[in-house]
Amino acid sequence: MQATITNKWVKECWISSVVVLISFGELSCPSVSNAYPILAQQNYENPREATGRIVCANCHLAKKPVDIEAPQSVLPDTVFEAIVKIPYDTQIKQVLANGKRGGLNVGAVLILPEGFELAPSNRLPTEMKEKLGKLSFQNYRPGKDNIIVVGPLPGKLYSEIVFPILSPNPGTNKEAHFLKYPIYVGGNRGRGQIYPDGSKSNNTIYTASATGKIKRIVRKEGRGGYEITIQESSEDREAIDIIPPGPELVVSEGEFVKVDQPLTNNPNVGGFGQGEVEIVLQDPLRIQGLLAFFASVVLAQIFLVLKKKQFEKVQLAEMKF
Repeated sequence: MQATITNKWVKECWISSVVVLISFGELSCPSVSNAYPILAQQNYENPREATGRIVCANCHLAKKPVDIEAPQSVLPDTVFEAIVKIPYDTQIKQVLANGKRGGLNVGAVLILPEGFELAPSNRLPTEMKEKLGKLSFQNYRPGKDNIIVVGPLPGKLYSEIVFPILSPNPGTNKEAHFLKYPIYVGGNRGRGQIYPDGSKSNNTIYTASATGKIKRIVRKEGRGGYEITIQESSEDREAIDIIPPGPELVVSEGEFVKVDQPLTNNPNVGGFGQGEVEIVLQDPLRIQGLLAFFASVVLAQIFLVLKKKQFEKVQLAEMKF
């Protein structure tokens, strides 16, 4: 009797531990359907690789345009706008994680020079606050104040994202200098095709894993999707390909397929793009010197004209005598 009670208690403790671990896993590992750019933040120390490619392109395979607008030069300790444009046709729908259709989300990562950072709210002008609305930005990771990420956001509302940036002051920041700097941007619309672990999402094309004849296609109950059985021609065995809900089949039973031949269409309507722009951190003394130079040139021209007038009067007086 005592042994039975002990075994029951151990079993209940084990079940409770499993429930706690599963709950912790759900909290610490967000769903891949809405976790970008968290996935990149967790897997890459720096979002820009040595080749210049931004890591978002590893999961979002389609190439799409992105544009950035920023001032040509800024003064130290000044708040300015960097506007990232992520254009796409807002009428199109994408495949969601559950296989249904929905609108596209957008996201962006902005890689600033060292010393530049997200402007604090108390430094934002009223006009800029109205532009930002309820936008929420975050640093790529602790200690990376110059790398800012935002998203996912509803694409219909945020095809243009305004980043409020604070320029550094070389007088107080030894890492900042009065130089020309590049600003890199990556902009995404829609879900990715590959997860960081290498597995496919349901927003990509699925291909045959073997060469042979499609023996049967079974539509899966519940969430949906398909199970395709291929009778391999080279060996007396079967290969089974699982198609998640979302992609549409382009093959049928009895059809002969080759390895890597598409079994579905490509449902992806989004994509990722990156770009860059240059900005100059301008020294105020240089501007003052340039203004002083322009002023001296204007004064020299004025004095030259006056001197010429005076010389003409002298010549005219000599001619009369």
